[in-house]
Amino acid sequence: MGQWLIEWAKKEVVLIVATLLAIVSCFIVRPDAQYAEYVHWNTLTQLVSLMLVVAAFQRIGVFRIIASKLLQKASTSRMVILVLVSLTFFSGMLVTNDVALVTFVPFAISVLIMAGKDEWAPLVVTLMTLGANLGAMLTPIGNAHNLYLKALIQMPTLDMMAIMAPYTIASAILLIITIWIAFDGKSMKEVTSSSDLEKSVLAPSPDKAQPDEIRIMGYGAGYGGWRTWVYLALFVICLLGVGDIIPLWLMMTIVVVTMIFTDSRVFRNIDWGLPLTFAMFFIFIGNMKRVPEFYSLAAHFVQFDPLDISVLTSQFISNMPATLLLAGFSNSWTELIIGTNLGGLGTLIASMASLVSYRSIVSRFPHKKGKYLAIYTGMNILFLLVLLPMAHIIVGLTA
Repeated sequence: MGQWLIEWAKKEVVLIVATLLAIVSCFIVRPDAQYAEYVHWNTLTQLVSLMLVVAAFQRIGVFRIIASKLLQKASTSRMVILVLVSLTFFSGMLVTNDVALVTFVPFAISVLIMAGKDEWAPLVVTLMTLGANLGAMLTPIGNAHNLYLKALIQMPTLDMMAIMAPYTIASAILLIITIWIAFDGKSMKEVTSSSDLEKSVLAPSPDKAQPDEIRIMGYGAGYGGWRTWVYLALFVICLLGVGDIIPLWLMMTIVVVTMIFTDSRVFRNIDWGLPLTFAMFFIFIGNMKRVPEFYSLAAHFVQFDPLDISVLTSQFISNMPATLLLAGFSNSWTELIIGTNLGGLGTLIASMASLVSYRSIVSRFPHKKGKYLAIYTGMNILFLLVLLPMAHIIVGLTA
């Protein structure tokens, strides 16, 4: 019990801190009727619905099966790495950066081990992590904090995407250039053309419980392809809800009821700590906004330079908590959107999703931990040194 509690505390540090802040703030502003207005239910509704659908896709192994099929099209080391990084870059836009990394980083490490390219792991995983964080910043559903900002300010989806599009395009160019410089064009057909690629990577022990409940034709107990189509329909419904085309209550109802009948275990597979963290921050920020001295000081601090303050704050508390905190004291929404997204670059904790990659490296290659941290930090600083000045120029021109 004690060990489990320690492991849980390590995993949910942000939730614990947010809860403590919320509790302390309740002594400053005693609970009253206004507390009901603190929680942004639209954000939580969208977040939980998307988490359920994405977890359902994970449980039937759709993402990894797609990955193995794409990888079989690559013939050189350069193209293999490009496929792996593209998987996190584009999937991050649709299923969030952390899900992209949870799904594809272990897959990539297995591919590298099969190819005898273990030494590439720190750089490849770093590029995949950059890809996930930079790809996810384009869409409201790519990051939880983007979803919150969109719901908070009621910004149309296309408008929000237009703000981040230049940085997404620039990021893609930087990633491609890096891959072309760092990797050669030597053949890897002996790995990618193997008929056992999908099975050996996705289900190394077919007689045992499969990772992510993967069901592949030919082995394992099949769920049948109909679930894929049902979950795809639910994902479209979520997009309609996020896009303000259908009511959020209808979106949530359809998703929850469908999951109860198709795969009720999915409710145990999502990270409930994330919406709880949001709720705790909502309480803390709601209370502190009612303290005139604190509100005035915080608002003055944020307005000094919203773009740089967002990036800087993210380096210490990660960009999701930074967004929840700073959004309560600023109305410079464009700068806040750009700053909190670019703020995912930098330190290892600037984006909590990056810890997924770090844990994967440490668990498989503990002796490469130092090398990974050096490469990760160096590459993140390099990308930030390009994208942040670019942001200042664009914001300055559009002000």
